[in-house]
Amino acid sequence: MPAANLQPAVPYRFHGLYAIGCIFFLFNIVLFIFNVTMICLRFYFYPPTFLSSILHPTESLFIPASVISIGTILLNISQYGLQDGKAGRWLLCTMIAMFWFYCGLAVLFSAGIYLVLWSTQTFTVASMTPVWIFPCYPLLVIGPHAASLSKHLVGWHTRGLDIIIGGFVFQGIGFLLSLMIYAAFIYRLMTQKLPNENLRPGMFVSVGPSGFTISGIVGMGLNLPSLAPDDFLVAGHGILAAQVSKIVAIWIGLWLWGLAFWFFLVSVGAHWSCIRKRSMTFAMTFYSYVFPNTALTTATFAIAKALDNRPIRILGCAMTVLVIITWLLVFIMMVRAVIAKDILWPQRQEDRAEGGWVKHSAEHSVCDLRSCAHGGEDNARLASEAPSIGVMTTDTEYHASPGNERPPTSNGGITPDVPHIWANQQHLNRQRTNVASADGIV
Repeated sequence: MPAANLQPAVPYRFHGLYAIGCIFFLFNIVLFIFNVTMICLRFYFYPPTFLSSILHPTESLFIPASVISIGTILLNISQYGLQDGKAGRWLLCTMIAMFWFYCGLAVLFSAGIYLVLWSTQTFTVASMTPVWIFPCYPLLVIGPHAASLSKHLVGWHTRGLDIIIGGFVFQGIGFLLSLMIYAAFIYRLMTQKLPNENLRPGMFVSVGPSGFTISGIVGMGLNLPSLAPDDFLVAGHGILAAQVSKIVAIWIGLWLWGLAFWFFLVSVGAHWSCIRKRSMTFAMTFYSYVFPNTALTTATFAIAKALDNRPIRILGCAMTVLVIITWLLVFIMMVRAVIAKDILWPQRQEDRAEGGWVKHSAEHSVCDLRSCAHGGEDNARLASEAPSIGVMTTDTEYHASPGNERPPTSNGGITPDVPHIWANQQHLNRQRTNVASADGIV
């Protein structure tokens, strides 16, 4: 939720801003509980979808979103609950424990998801998108959380210093993993051109790692001098070492800030042809317009605070307004897409080929389901002329004829039980035209 994440970073305050942020924060919790409940009901009523979600080549990449949501909620609790002493010491102690719990959870999920992907999936460079970075994101929100939490631990030097060191380590893991995937993304762009139109919103995911790292490192660097003991790094010169670390953190933040804006400009430029052709339809990847740019906005505020620069503060405020407007538009488009059954529906977008349904590899090159279903008059004529054909599936045998629907099956592989003459490409196209129009397939 960008409004909840950005409100604490806005430098120009007005009466009611805190209340607005709290409202969005509570709304964020409601959405999280609703989504968790719906997903649990899905797995309860359809148990096979649990394993299918983990092994699905697209959906598995978004499993870390559940961990990121937990991390974001914990970050917001630190931002809103600990601000100006609004809660007692009990909340501070609780958030310290939850911080370390989340660090372990993020490491396990990021490593586990990548291990599952590397064990069960085979990806090509041509299919590469920055969404491959997504399993790193649970690690990337640790730094900002450490920066937000450590500034409330001035009286607890040991705990505050431990959180800053831990935040720096885990943030480094997430960013370095992202940096290696950056290399694969650049290689993919050099060899395969830009992704398809509906996948281009995912290019904004490349903005997030640098943005989160900037706000984390710069924030921790600014808090370090107030927490460092006299023997920090150098005996008797701990404060000096902390000040030097602060300066280094700011310079690293400036370096990465430029990188984040470069990826932002590339991602925006990649959408020019899409806007001109108006060829994009809503997909869940549209949220990539929001959360990575939220990270870039908070990074801009962190740089403005470190440099005490008014123009950068104004730039951050303008970016905040744009990000919130973008989130509202994407949220409305998502609701409309759910009502129109364009998403969260069998064989639609991210739910394609879910639950074990796959197109046979030999048939994939012959006919695409959507193109066959909307292939024009020629396909319609061929389908109307097709005689009754007996077809064997992995579940049962059914009689395929014009207008006859295919029953549910766990495998898309189809073997025509007909003489050799009916096994040629033309008649296979006729058969797949009928199947493509069946409910639940397209």
